Amino acid sequence: MKRFIPFVKSNPTVAVIRMQGTIASGTRGTLSDASLRPLLEKAFRKGKPVAVALEINSPGGSPVQSSLIGARIRRLSEETEIPVYAFVEDVAASGGYWIASAADEIYADQASILGSIGVISAGFGAHVFLQRQGIERRVYTAGKSKSMLDPFRPENEEDVARLNRLLGQLHETFITQVKTGRGDRLADNPDLYTGEIWVGQGAVDVGLADALGHLIPAMKDRFGDKTEFRRYEQRRPLLSRLGATMAKDALGAIEDRAEFARYGL
Repeated sequence: MKRFIPFVKSNPTVAVIRMQGTIASGTRGTLSDASLRPLLEKAFRKGKPVAVALEINSPGGSPVQSSLIGARIRRLSEETEIPVYAFVEDVAASGGYWIASAADEIYADQASILGSIGVISAGFGAHVFLQRQGIERRVYTAGKSKSMLDPFRPENEEDVARLNRLLGQLHETFITQVKTGRGDRLADNPDLYTGEIWVGQGAVDVGLADALGHLIPAMKDRFGDKTEFRRYEQRRPLLSRLGATMAKDALGAIEDRAEFARYGL
């Protein structure tokens, strides 16, 4: 009731947003710019919080969605003049770290995995299998690059070179984001941008995190013991909760599990 009583100061409030899972557009991933937009808007603009805290547990995913989410976080922080603190749980790797680097400070558990500043493209080649089965692949295009890296045709050196150029451009964009966000806190370490990962204190030592710490004690240490927390979490659509999209949910869960497994989680 004291919020309605004049001249009585309210306790500081920290808005908390949980970011759990892979990053992708549409329904393929758990995290996307579209799904997080309303949560971020509420977190920064509702009730005048003293800070926004991000609980991050993500192995990465789409570089575009990671960039959009990170840019939105920075934009809202600057518009509202509210600081952002990221707290890494199991992992903030690849796109997950891209998002974390948008925060003013990053905290990690002593067993958290951070880094993997790189870009990956994976696929398969099935042309030998088709040949053995007597299956002929027929592809018709207008534009020689339309069937680039077709998994049912032999790999083409020109296509591979083109893909490597694209991956290099994305990698440079990722590196620029991390350098912009972390600045001179980053160590002069040649392995920082090779896709290498660090655990806990090791991430602090190379500047990928600012300190070891957990959300509630760290925020109370900064803003006082009376700090209150307001949580914002994604809610699945009603039909999805009732099982109407079980096939998509199952596929998404498999992809999510595979991404976390890359880091032994």
